[in-house]
Amino acid sequence: MSHRPPSGFAAVSAALLAMSRHLEVRDVLKTIVASARELLDAEYAALGVPDDHGGFAQFVVDGVSDEQWKAIGPLPRQHGILAAMLHETKPERLADVRKDPRFEGWPLAHPDMSDFLGLPIRDGDETIGALFLANKRCPKPEGSCGFTAEDEELLSILAQHAAIALTNARLYERSRELTIAEERSRLAHELHDAVSQKLFSLRLTAQAATALIDRDPARAKGELHQVAALAAEAVEELRAAVVELRPAALDEDGLIATLRTQIQVLDRAHSARVTFESLGVRALPAAQEEALLRVSQEALHNALRHSGAGHVGVTLARHGSGTRLRITDDGSGFEPTAIRQAGRHLGLVSMRDRASGVGGRLTVESAPGKGTTIEMEVPGG
Repeated sequence: MSHRPPSGFAAVSAALLAMSRHLEVRDVLKTIVASARELLDAEYAALGVPDDHGGFAQFVVDGVSDEQWKAIGPLPRQHGILAAMLHETKPERLADVRKDPRFEGWPLAHPDMSDFLGLPIRDGDETIGALFLANKRCPKPEGSCGFTAEDEELLSILAQHAAIALTNARLYERSRELTIAEERSRLAHELHDAVSQKLFSLRLTAQAATALIDRDPARAKGELHQVAALAAEAVEELRAAVVELRPAALDEDGLIATLRTQIQVLDRAHSARVTFESLGVRALPAAQEEALLRVSQEALHNALRHSGAGHVGVTLARHGSGTRLRITDDGSGFEPTAIRQAGRHLGLVSMRDRASGVGGRLTVESAPGKGTTIEMEVPGG
């Protein structure tokens, strides 16, 4: 039975959809390489992302086993035909890459390659990577390249979409880094405020005990007991902050366990009572779980820092065919229209962006003196 490569619009569409499904850069690179190799029916495919030091920040291959890849050795440097793909704007189609004057050989464990098709992946004027295909699986007359002009055109289309997918993945990872940095900054402020208050009280109580120790030992003893209690509370605040400053445990623990842990920390760190309830929610896609976690963190921050609430409740529950997150507080509330007109958003814009980014929606109900309810709904769960 002969090998038949996928062909037609459906195959191209499937490849482009596969690229758009991933948000992590490494996953996007792997999908691009696998899609190109399958679509053009090549034995080998690779994609290199250059660094600023003459090497590759990432180099992904398809068609080579893990054992063979390890035996090949370190990532290649930017030289020979690989460098040409990074520094030129046009595709390169060769009948035998080994006969090209730019060819500089390869490691002993490297597979043998002949016909070759490569082209840069460009974002505007910047080359952000290069795609390489080798050994077209088809009959080839002596001295001719198996890759055709149609293959070159198809790979060019794939590379244009690869540039979009790779750029989006990089922006996503950058936004995650910024979110983590912002979250750590927020937690640092909360840690500073909570622990500073405890230490200030401890200092005043210790001073009172010192003043009383000669004339009223019994009262001084009581003050010293209070010092011990305040010190224990300060230690607990520090432990709680350390727990929350660790990276979010979504990957290991899932949304429910991560939310429960963080809300327990906030309940200990604030005078307001903070509660959490989960009702029948199953695991959700990673992007949705992260969005729900970040929205809950932003809403909790607003409620605990600005509303003067005595109780903040968080509920995560099945709702119809989806999942609903609800954060309710009994605080001072606000007029949403007035907030928008004043140019103060209390993080509502970023929360709405997070919700819409994962196919969900966010609603806000609030009025002066009536508290606030924020709901986010996403499909699934």
